[in-house]
Amino acid sequence: MGQVLDSLVAYDISPALHDGIAVWPGDRAFRYTQSFSISQGDHIDLGSIDSTLHVGAHADAPSHYQRNSASIDEVSLDYYFGPCQVITIEKACSNGRILPEHIEGKPISTARILLKTNSFSTHDKFNESFFSLSPELVKYFSLKGVCLVGIDTPSVDPFDDKVLLSHKEILKLGMRNLEGVILSDVPDGSYWLSALPLRLKGADASPVRAALFSMNHMKDSLLSLKDF
Repeated sequence: MGQVLDSLVAYDISPALHDGIAVWPGDRAFRYTQSFSISQGDHIDLGSIDSTLHVGAHADAPSHYQRNSASIDEVSLDYYFGPCQVITIEKACSNGRILPEHIEGKPISTARILLKTNSFSTHDKFNESFFSLSPELVKYFSLKGVCLVGIDTPSVDPFDDKVLLSHKEILKLGMRNLEGVILSDVPDGSYWLSALPLRLKGADASPVRAALFSMNHMKDSLLSLKDF
């Protein structure tokens, strides 16, 4: 649900990371380990995590699916911060891919698009039949000036696609992607996206803390910075 943070209406669209969160079958599960605990008599709480980087809401680096491509620390942050549009997808083609015709009548108004498919309803159990992008839709978005496309599923390609057609089309067209965001409570419309990846040197992806902010409130807040 939306929260009020210093006059900003915010939607936290990242699932909570916890032991048992669903990851891609065969990938390394998320584990949080506590080394020290105040409740056990230690002077501090201190923990560590062991996990795939493709957990919860995350950003793929080009190196994830293309040899000799940029790692996540080499990708510009500009992709992950700025005006964004949420669009609900009611249906996809038989293989689960979303085509340009499925967003017919929904004008593209920002350079970042998040697609709400509601086809991956829980992050505690992996569902292989989620919606994904088609290369045709990626091309359509590129022609509309889109630089980032995100989706509320584990991948922009279908579960059984080993070629990764949409991933490679995204890279070819100079775009980036977000996966695993939660959009079920977010109404369609325009927002300000913040989903910055960690600066993990040489890494193929990074978890992100993704949030959407009311566009009007964000503009007012940015203007108020001039007073400082």
